Amino acid sequence: MKVTGIILAGGMGRRMGGVDKGLLPFHGKPLVAHVLERLRPQVAEILLNANREIETYQAFGYPVISDAIGGFSGPLAGLHCGMTAAQTPLVVTVPCDSPFLPNDLVQRLLLGLEQQQADLAVAKTGDQPHPVFCLCRTTLLPNLTRFLEGGGRKIDAWYAGLNTVEVPFDDEADAFANFNTPAELEAAA
Repeated sequence: MKVTGIILAGGMGRRMGGVDKGLLPFHGKPLVAHVLERLRPQVAEILLNANREIETYQAFGYPVISDAIGGFSGPLAGLHCGMTAAQTPLVVTVPCDSPFLPNDLVQRLLLGLEQQQADLAVAKTGDQPHPVFCLCRTTLLPNLTRFLEGGGRKIDAWYAGLNTVEVPFDDEADAFANFNTPAELEAAA
């Protein structure tokens, strides 16, 4: 089944000093370039969700989509605009600051989704779900729209009311590392 990859780069980067995290250099290239390399082979199309530095993101050669809901409303706003633009029945979201994401992320999430006949699959390591690493059906768009219009912003609060499966990635726990502060990025480099 075809899947659209949505790279979430629409945040304000508050803990990173207000810089666009996806464009920060890491091992000689922007963080988002690492994410693109890992996600591209796993999906039919890629959409970059960004709310600033649009031209810089367009230079990566993929469509750039911005949140329809203003005010930097978080990952769900990025998922919402991605679901609206996607040409496939499924979308997967990943953050722009996770350069080690699993090379089999989509395959494993899709297997979990299909086995459980779920609407949404989310990655999990140990007891920790990783809600921004999720695969969901685009038929959830009306449900998500209602949630956002009602003021909802938390991913886990949204998917708590859905037929959701958590897919274990304990064998790849380090793959979900991301960088929220300059110190975390420096330590990883």
